[in-house]
Amino acid sequence: MSSFSLARILYRGLHSSARRNALTKMTMPAMSPTMTEGGISVWKKAEGETFSSGDVLLEIETDKAVIDVEAQEDGILAKIVAQDGSKNVAVGSTIAILAEEGDDLSGAAELAASAAKEAPPPSEEKTPEAPKGPEPSKEPSPPSTVSKPELPKGDRIFASPIAKKIALERGIPLSKVKGTGPDGRIIREDVEKYKPELASTGAPADPSADYVDIPLSNMRRTIASRLAESKVQSPHFYLTVDIQMDKVLKLREVFNKSLADKGAKLSINDFVVKAVAKALEDVPEANSAWLGEVIRQFKKADISIAVATPTGLITPIVKDAGSKGLATISAEAKALAKKARDGKLSPHEYQGGTFTISNLGMFDISHFTAIINPPQSCILAVGSTQPTLVPSSEDERGFKTVNVMKVTLSSDHRSVDGALGARWLTAFKGYLENPLTFML
Repeated sequence: MSSFSLARILYRGLHSSARRNALTKMTMPAMSPTMTEGGISVWKKAEGETFSSGDVLLEIETDKAVIDVEAQEDGILAKIVAQDGSKNVAVGSTIAILAEEGDDLSGAAELAASAAKEAPPPSEEKTPEAPKGPEPSKEPSPPSTVSKPELPKGDRIFASPIAKKIALERGIPLSKVKGTGPDGRIIREDVEKYKPELASTGAPADPSADYVDIPLSNMRRTIASRLAESKVQSPHFYLTVDIQMDKVLKLREVFNKSLADKGAKLSINDFVVKAVAKALEDVPEANSAWLGEVIRQFKKADISIAVATPTGLITPIVKDAGSKGLATISAEAKALAKKARDGKLSPHEYQGGTFTISNLGMFDISHFTAIINPPQSCILAVGSTQPTLVPSSEDERGFKTVNVMKVTLSSDHRSVDGALGARWLTAFKGYLENPLTFML
C-alpha cells in the first residue's frame, strides 16, 4: 500500500487533542478535500501494541483507494474503536485511543466507550429522539403490511433521515432492520448492511431468486454521483475525427525493437498521451477547467488516464506529459495502472488532472463517447485502430488500405466551443499522422 505521512494527517485531524490521563483520541482523517467518510480496511497494530515513528498503523479505505497511515511518533495503540471492516466512518469521528509509553491505560476502555456513543454527523441525527406527533410512513410497502410486533419501539420506527431515504430507494422495510444507534435507532449503516436472507417468520429467503444485489463500493458511489452531476450540469458536445495511424504503427515497431533489451514496450496509448499533450500546447484554451466564475487555463498538461478496476473507474495522472518522452510516459502509465488496479494509488496520483483520455481500443470498440471528468473541460474517447479502405490516386486500383483510429472529443460548451474543439482535434490529428514531430 502507498504511504500517506501522518506529518500531514495526524496533526490535521487524526489527533483531536481531547486528552484524559494522557490518552488521546485518534479520529478519521480527511484524506482529500472532498472526503466526508471512509472505511477501516485493517488495523496493522493490535490493541496494547507499541509502535514507532514510521510504522503503518492501519489502512484507510477512501472512495478511490486504500491508503496506509503511518505513525509520526512512538506510542501505544491503547484501544480500537472502529474495528476492521468498518464502513462509512465520518471524518472527525474517533477510531482509536492512543497513548504514550508509560501512560496509565486503565481509562482507555472507558474513553473508547464514551467515543463510541458520540453523536453521528448532522446528516445522520437531525430527527429528535422521541418525536411527539405521528409521522407519515415512508415505507415502500403499505402501512397495513407492517406487523406491529416487528417495530423497534411501540408503533413507531425510529430511524435517521438518511437511513429512511436509503431504505426507501432500495425498497428495504425498516421494520425488519435492527437498529444499532442510540436507543435502538436505525442509522445509515444498519440499512446498508441489511440483507434480506430471512423473512419475518425466520424462514430462509427464496433461493431461486434470479438476481443478486451487489453492495456499492465507496468508489462506485462516488463515480455515480460525479458522472450524473457532469452529465446534467456540463453541456456536452461531441466532435469525431478519423486518424490514419500507419506512421505511428511503423514508428512504434522501430522503437519497440530498440527497447526489447530493456524489457520495455510502447503502446498506442503512449503515443496518444504524448499527442494530446502536444496539441494542448498548441491550443491551450482546451487545457482548462470550468470553475463557475472563472475558466482556469493550465500551463502544463497533466493527463488523466481512465483505468478500469474491480471497484470502478479511476483516473491516475501522468504529470506534465508534454515534457516527457514516450518511454517515460509508457513506464509511468503502466506503473499507475497497476497501482490503480491494486488499490494502491495515493491521492496526489489521481486528484487533479487537466484533460482525460478514455481508451477502449484494446476491447475492439471502434467508436464511443465519454462523459467529461469535471471540472475539466474535455475528455477524449479513443477507439480501436482498424484497417480501412480509402480512395487513393497513387494506387492503380483507385483505393488503398490504411489503419484508421476514430476518436471523439467530448467538450464542456461553457469553456470550449465548437471551433476551439475542432482546432484542438486538428492539432491532435496532425501529431499522430506525423509522429516524428514529437521529436522536434
